[in-house]
Amino acid sequence: MKRARFTEEQIIGVLKEAEAGAKTADLARRHGISEGTIYNWKAKYGGLEVSEAKRLKVLEDENAKLKRLLADSMLDNAALKDLLFKKLVTPAARREAVAHLMELHRMSERRACRVLDADRKSVRYRSRRSDDGALRERLRELANQRRRFGYRRLHILLRREGVMINRKKTQRLYREEGLAVRRRRSRRRAVGTRAPAPVLALPNQRWSLDFVHDQMVSGRRFRVLNIVDDVTRECLAAIPDTSICGRRVVRELALLIERRGKPGLIVSDNGTELTSNAVLSWCGQARVEWHYIAPGRPMQNGFVESFNGRMRDELLNETLFLNLDHARRQIAAWVEDYNRRRPHSALGYQTPADFAAKLHKQWPASLRPTGCAAQAIASTAPMRNKVARL
Repeated sequence: MKRARFTEEQIIGVLKEAEAGAKTADLARRHGISEGTIYNWKAKYGGLEVSEAKRLKVLEDENAKLKRLLADSMLDNAALKDLLFKKLVTPAARREAVAHLMELHRMSERRACRVLDADRKSVRYRSRRSDDGALRERLRELANQRRRFGYRRLHILLRREGVMINRKKTQRLYREEGLAVRRRRSRRRAVGTRAPAPVLALPNQRWSLDFVHDQMVSGRRFRVLNIVDDVTRECLAAIPDTSICGRRVVRELALLIERRGKPGLIVSDNGTELTSNAVLSWCGQARVEWHYIAPGRPMQNGFVESFNGRMRDELLNETLFLNLDHARRQIAAWVEDYNRRRPHSALGYQTPADFAAKLHKQWPASLRPTGCAAQAIASTAPMRNKVARL
């Protein structure tokens, strides 16, 4: 602050001389000031004593300080109003808020940090982390190939390729790259009790059957008969066709039993194809126990319902089927991928085929299947030539 040339005592002394009769011009020349300064002094300090002049000076200084404090408080309030609807939780958000106040309100870094209660060290921090360009590129490629996979399954695929990173880092890169899977609106599901779970954790203890529908480019509809092993979660068969009757269901089940062995229980809904005379007579001849869920309770057959949802989400909604042959090839390729490459969250992110193979090694020798049934533990639906998905 600039120091004044004359103190209050000196100014009052000059004014006393003027009141005693001294000419203003002589006083100005004698003290080295202008006549205008003397007139200003008279307007400000005229009739005051030295103590009163000092008191006036103190009051002026206090008033100036109060004005500055009020102006600063108003500026801080205006700055905070700009950030009223922003969440300042993370350090990155606080850094952005401080930069906003410095640029828009011309605040210093110190003052902006004080207003936001932010640490200056945190604001000045610059990340030394590498951009992980190659890893981000590979993550985007996998996400484009598996458009309905979340970061957990993509993390498993990266680990299979030898990329040893933490799951949280995969989640961060997945979020920063904007790869979040768009959630589709799900239908309202009925709530009911599940069918009894198998007592032994062995393949062929219980199979589940259900149909899923779709249509080709021409508009012609077709359906897929899905057969799932409830323990290993393998897709044992996925048979697409324009029409599947009860006799066709029996024929496919008979072929599957020849390859894999007889199931302990088959679970299905009450569809006309599955309650036909052909199915009922075959159950008696083959001595296979068949369990029908309660009407309107699809979650009693939850394993195959879950599989149908995955097929719908990852295959049927993502593919245009040109004709029935094309649909058969695409579905067969997807089933092969589902059984042997796709991580399954219910199996600890193992594939169904790997889980079935490990389960087979853990069986007691007396329970291990032999012959064709042992070879078909990790078998899949019959494969056809694969083609690129449209």
